[in-house]
Amino acid sequence: MMSTSSLESPGAESGKIGSLQGLLIECAQVWPGQSLFFYPPGNVVDPIQISYHDLYQNSRQKSVLIRHLPRFKEERPILLHLDDQQDAIEWLWAVLFARGLPVMSTPFSSVKEHRNSHIYHLSTLLESPICITRAKDVHLFNGANDLHLHTVESLYDTSKLDGVVQLGNGEANSVQNDEVSDTYEGGNSLAMLMLTSGSTGNAKAVCLTHRQVLAAIRGKSVTRTVFTGRSFLNWIGLDHVASVVEIHLPSLWLGVDQIHVHASNVVSSPRTFLDLLSRHRVCHTFAPNFFLARLAAVEFEDKWDLSSLTHIISGGEPNEVSVCATVSDLLKKSGASENVLTPGFGMTETCAGSIYSLECPNLDIRKHYEFASVGRCIEGIELRIAATSKPDMVELTAPHKPGSIEVRGEVVFKGYYRHPEANSESFTPDGWFRTGDQGLIDDDGNLRLMGRAKDVININGVKFVASDIQGSIERVVGSLVARTICFPSRRQHTERVTVAYIPIEWPMNDEQIVHVEDLIVQACFASTRSYPAIFMLGKDSISLLPNSALGKISRPKMSSLFEAGHFTADISLHELEVKRIRKEQRPSCSTAQQENTTERERVIIDEISQCLGISSSEFDAEKNIFELGVTSMDLIRLKNSLTSRLGVEVPVTTLVRHTSARALAAVLYNSRSLPSLYDPVVVLQSKGTKTPLWLVHPGVGEVLIFVGLARQLRDSDRQIYALRARGFEGQEPFHSIEEAVGIYVRAIQSRQPQGPYALAGYSYGTMLAFEIAKKLEAPVRFLGSFNLPPHIKMRMRQLSWNLCLLNLSYFTGLTSEEFAYDLEEQGDFSSLSRSDAFKRIWEASNPDRLVELGLSEHDLMQWTHVSYSLQSMAVDYEPCGTVDVMDIFHAVPLKRVVRSRHEWVNEHLSKWKDFCKTEPVLHEVGGSHYTMLGSDHVNGFSVKLQAALTDRGL
Repeated sequence: MMSTSSLESPGAESGKIGSLQGLLIECAQVWPGQSLFFYPPGNVVDPIQISYHDLYQNSRQKSVLIRHLPRFKEERPILLHLDDQQDAIEWLWAVLFARGLPVMSTPFSSVKEHRNSHIYHLSTLLESPICITRAKDVHLFNGANDLHLHTVESLYDTSKLDGVVQLGNGEANSVQNDEVSDTYEGGNSLAMLMLTSGSTGNAKAVCLTHRQVLAAIRGKSVTRTVFTGRSFLNWIGLDHVASVVEIHLPSLWLGVDQIHVHASNVVSSPRTFLDLLSRHRVCHTFAPNFFLARLAAVEFEDKWDLSSLTHIISGGEPNEVSVCATVSDLLKKSGASENVLTPGFGMTETCAGSIYSLECPNLDIRKHYEFASVGRCIEGIELRIAATSKPDMVELTAPHKPGSIEVRGEVVFKGYYRHPEANSESFTPDGWFRTGDQGLIDDDGNLRLMGRAKDVININGVKFVASDIQGSIERVVGSLVARTICFPSRRQHTERVTVAYIPIEWPMNDEQIVHVEDLIVQACFASTRSYPAIFMLGKDSISLLPNSALGKISRPKMSSLFEAGHFTADISLHELEVKRIRKEQRPSCSTAQQENTTERERVIIDEISQCLGISSSEFDAEKNIFELGVTSMDLIRLKNSLTSRLGVEVPVTTLVRHTSARALAAVLYNSRSLPSLYDPVVVLQSKGTKTPLWLVHPGVGEVLIFVGLARQLRDSDRQIYALRARGFEGQEPFHSIEEAVGIYVRAIQSRQPQGPYALAGYSYGTMLAFEIAKKLEAPVRFLGSFNLPPHIKMRMRQLSWNLCLLNLSYFTGLTSEEFAYDLEEQGDFSSLSRSDAFKRIWEASNPDRLVELGLSEHDLMQWTHVSYSLQSMAVDYEPCGTVDVMDIFHAVPLKRVVRSRHEWVNEHLSKWKDFCKTEPVLHEVGGSHYTMLGSDHVNGFSVKLQAALTDRGL
């Protein structure tokens, strides 16, 4: 096997290489036989091979043609609109050797008005530049007369250029050119302009200097070890900075072969990608997450030898750790090294990747990350996380807290071309570049990305991160579709989530269409509490997608296309198909069921159907409303509609306890004598063949927090039950842990007489679940702790009646976290009388939220009594004994309890190992202690919970 090393170009240390032209000149002299291999579209068998010496000769000859063009001026932009990789590379060097300023053009939109606007913007920005393209693409410019357009074919026709030596079509004839010497300025002079995607408006031109690019190449080469003499592979266009500064130029720097294959050859066939890696003994390439997901579905073949592979750089979108782990396993079977996948962070402004993780997926699996970290900076760049960067001040975040990623250093650009406004906005007063991304530094010093600062969908004034919503959708639809695109569109006076998807193949069958539709609705509703617009893209619409070179699809451009009506036919067809399928597949209640339904039950069925937007014929009087997909917000709407129609106050807790129209009718039409019999079991899902899941209430005693989670688990084929504390209907609250545990154990055994059992508790409920597990005679194969350590008595002793009321007010959304925290910190709140404390909270409570929850003063007072009784039971609690297993789901802790998540996990939650016969398994989840099961995070939580249950054999 070849040795590995961090390689340097021979002229690097001596300082001989000071310009990009000098890099190619030296490479042609030192490694004349090393080559570029080009696979054109549709050809993955016979590549075109060009040596580095020939590349230099060809480019020098083409530079003569460029210098003889009318209007050519040194150091002025020349736009290169070339989709062929060989063309792009040769003419890039030709412009450099001619001492022009190359600008790599991005692909044009297939929408004429967008394309024309983009071309006009470029001509204005670059001041009517020379533009070189192929004859086949001239029609795209629509006769633009402010660009000085030349085709490659016309440049080869030397009869039109006096005094220029005749050249063959791409042939390397010997040319003597005394006009331009081999001495180039380099340094801080401009080397090239790279265009941004323009996803949030017109494209900007990033100024890249010789010094910046060479520093980036040097930093990348020192950071990453590669197999000596092995090749690099690129499959994207040269308009993307990564193909130039991640593959092409580093290959010259290291003197290795480089393979260029058209994207269409590999995106449609991941096996072809692996074939090429094996055939050319590739050590270095890249692939964004969407392509890794396709690789994850490939079955291993013995023919692949990837023993040379050391790095697959991945960037442009978050990398899911589960995908990385699957792909890593596949690559290792073919001989690749550990942690070949290398997530990174970079931009055009930082010469592509400049921060890399060299321990993926192993590090991320150990840390229980959902998305891979992107590691640490290469030489030549440093980063910081800023809370604010105002014109007159910069405030950095506290350790491990998210904020805005800002960078500076030798590999970071100094400004955009002819765009002073953007430069002013993009740099802080002290010279750091605002990337526009959010992130944090973890305990190991690695950068973790948290999304784009402007990547939001604003629904009724509430902002949701679009990439998070799309991630939630992609996790549930999985391999059912080829691609999903989530973007905002306007609906009346607000935005809504809009989801387009590409099927794996056309046509999709009816069952697939409605299944994908339902999964997207569920994921979106869990994330945003809103229903999305959904449509399937037709074959003819694929060409409209605003793809970047790395396969990223611009959300703003999708929104623009959507609003302009380019997807109208797809939307209409999809809506008609879904309506037809649902009508044909809709089950109806039997005649006998309808006849056995009373008038009172029909009234409630009618209200439920209107609230959920479904036909009343789809369910009967005994149907559990949670199995209809009801959410906590649906419960609130149903509570209000029933209260209005029946003229009787209907508490949300009544809906939770009585979950069918029949049960509700029996209670609501006899509201003056509501039953006081206590049953702790709330049935969230009554059907399933897998081991049932029992969820134990948090310290507030109520189980509404589990409604969203149960909805996410609707397709889990598992009965789901929640245990609710005593005292809400006027009974006496529990007096001791032993009493509560005894009642809960009997309730569990009455519903599920035989094990194995699966239990989980949210916060305080973890303690109860632990005690229940020890009492159950059959084995407990899953015991989940939702963010609670074993030792809790000190915290319980801190919680007076007043503080229980305060925590309850925040937990239910009556007040904000900041209000609750500030009030507790002030200290005087704890010393108030109960009546005064209650008055203060009641007056500060959100009146709309009180109405939503149907909470009267009496209800809130009673709820506080229940909560306080639960806390009081545990003031002397000391855990003892052991259980077989423990899964710990940890979120951001209460800031009044510990200072950091690291401390929370390592000094508190880790103590469960003393009470578990096996090593507890840690699962990092999104959100904080009070929001981990909220709408923003419940989808991700449910995915990890289901995976944990599966890992335990349940």
